[in-house]
Amino acid sequence: IEYSYHIILFVDFLFDVIIFIYVNLHDQNRGAYMDSQNQTPAMNQKIFDISLSVETVSVYLICCNLSDNDMAISTKNLSSMWNGDEALLLEGLKDLEEQNILRKILSDREGNNIYKLLDVKRWKSS
Repeated sequence: IEYSYHIILFVDFLFDVIIFIYVNLHDQNRGAYMDSQNQTPAMNQKIFDISLSVETVSVYLICCNLSDNDMAISTKNLSSMWNGDEALLLEGLKDLEEQNILRKILSDREGNNIYKLLDVKRWKSS
């Protein structure tokens, strides 16, 4: 049993390393390597003009916070900041994906997903 626990910890560690590498390699397009004073905040005011639930907008704001702090937009990070029901978090992520606001870019097929915020020009208007 202790051996299994160590394997789980090691796999979790590897997943975190993969997330870190992926985010640092692919955020170049967004300017993650720019000086933080020159970096444009991720949040766009248009989010308030779309007919989305309060919970979905809250998920979006947490995603923006993670992005602005150069952290992976992952279900793990989102869950640690989310104080509501997990079902509402998952529903908010689904809504954001359907509106082309967020895209799932990596998944381990066990619910551990990594997302990327999309440019406002790609958002669907509701």
